[in-house]
Amino acid sequence: MSDQHNETTLHTFGGHLEILRKMLFRIIAVVIVLAAIVFCFKKEIFTLLLAPQHSDFCTFRLIERWLQTLGWDFHFDQYNIPLISTELSAQFMTHITVSCILAVLLASPYIVLELFIFISPALYDSEKKYSYFVAVIIYVLFVLGLLMSYFILFPISFQFLATYQVDESITSTITLDSYISTFTTLTFLMGVVFQLPVFAYIIGKMGFVDADLLRKYRAYAFVIIMIIAAIITPPDIFTLILVTFPIYGLYEASILVLRRIKP
Repeated sequence: MSDQHNETTLHTFGGHLEILRKMLFRIIAVVIVLAAIVFCFKKEIFTLLLAPQHSDFCTFRLIERWLQTLGWDFHFDQYNIPLISTELSAQFMTHITVSCILAVLLASPYIVLELFIFISPALYDSEKKYSYFVAVIIYVLFVLGLLMSYFILFPISFQFLATYQVDESITSTITLDSYISTFTTLTFLMGVVFQLPVFAYIIGKMGFVDADLLRKYRAYAFVIIMIIAAIITPPDIFTLILVTFPIYGLYEASILVLRRIKP
């Protein structure tokens, strides 16, 4: 009887591994196909990615128009920072890397769906609805983090750092690798940081924190957020401020989320 039970258990475990293997193959296949498609649109993709490099980026124009409506004739300094490539294969490898990253981002809804289908047999009906809602919220917050980084944090950070000079005789030379690395790192980290309300809800459900506790330690949280912002941003005060306040806004949103959890 024991041997039969063990055989059934092993068969079940092996069946799960087979399902997992097929799921991973499907995900990899989708990512490869999307990466190949993205790779073919080199001009459009890099026009989009390199847009924050120029002083006529849409964020700068919108800020100028908004300030002009308030009666302030403000204009950003005009600049043109060329990027260089110092390695023979750098541009080709950057093209491949960017294609793969964008493919994963484009495939992320499908990846989430596959993961949900994989774990759904182990969930009750009520848990399935809850998991679906949480997955949607996580994805929406992640996309909002990406958009905030692309339209606000990175272009302003790049404009400041690329044009900053300790002396007029020194000219900054920005490599393509440095640009893409900073862009992807900051964008990904902002997508992760925007999960703060979800994380607060999970640990709140587990009984580790509540809204009163977060309100009590607001001042300490603000200092910690500034430290985190200093770690994930380029080393300048302007970008530090731009990152700190949105993250603190997420902290306040977490308090509102925790208030809705029934004790």
